[in-house]
Amino acid sequence: MEKEKMSCIDCMSKNCNLEDKTFPDFCLTTNMDEEVLKNAMKCYEEEENHKVMVCAAEVEYDYYCQQTRVEEIMSFAEKIGAKKIGIATCVGLLKESRTLAAIFRKRGFEVYGVGCKAGVQKKVSAGIPQRCTGIGENMCNPILQAKLLNEAKTDLNVVVGLCVGHDSLFYKYSEALTTTAVTKDRVLGHNPVAALYTADGYYSKLMK
Repeated sequence: MEKEKMSCIDCMSKNCNLEDKTFPDFCLTTNMDEEVLKNAMKCYEEEENHKVMVCAAEVEYDYYCQQTRVEEIMSFAEKIGAKKIGIATCVGLLKESRTLAAIFRKRGFEVYGVGCKAGVQKKVSAGIPQRCTGIGENMCNPILQAKLLNEAKTDLNVVVGLCVGHDSLFYKYSEALTTTAVTKDRVLGHNPVAALYTADGYYSKLMK
């Protein structure tokens, strides 16, 4: 692979994390446009960005390998002062989302959730190919989910199992900060990293 095409995903040293000053020739740290770095760091001076970054770092440090993802979301929400949490859920995971909402409410949060099929619009009405109705006629509507949560004035939104791409549109239109509780993977029980752990074994087909 040409050096100019290589990036962090091609590096095995992780010296940027170890603070070792020896970096590979293609390292982004040593070949970076300093203006890009300066601009990025300046963004952390903005009040909200600074608050979020500090709170995220504190949650990571305070509960490192102690809290589950669900617990970390609540700890983070408390640190940023969030009172109302929005849940953007796949209707296929409504049971899980109800459990999540119950946990959040037990902790003292107000919770408002919107399912992906809210609004009940046909796929073909949005220009989705007819063949896609083979697994259901009604479309997922992540933009509507975001807009309804925007109207509800949520302080923090949590995604539960939105489809690939649908989650992208939700993130794009959500006005509140958004984090993810569940990443959909129907094949692997919503544990997509399993495909990476087994890519040199059971899931070697992914590397062919």
